[in-house]
Amino acid sequence: MIYPTFEEVNIATHEQLCEWHRFLESPGLSALNMPDEMFDIIMMHELKIQARIKERLHVFGGFTPEISKSIGWIRR
Repeated sequence: MIYPTFEEVNIATHEQLCEWHRFLESPGLSALNMPDEMFDIIMMHELKIQARIKERLHVFGGFTPEISKSIGWIRR
């Protein structure tokens, strides 16, 4: 799953935020085979996006049982 942009995170629905939180790869995983400098840049960028997802998810009240069931445990 490709990391969303900050703009996408800022307008995302509660359900979309939960889906990203559950299914996005760890920050930097997409850059494992890149030079160290590029890996560091990508990892830091993805960490910031992940932090923003968590901030917005907290505002919505986190996961609900209904959303958890709706998105499941298998990435679409």
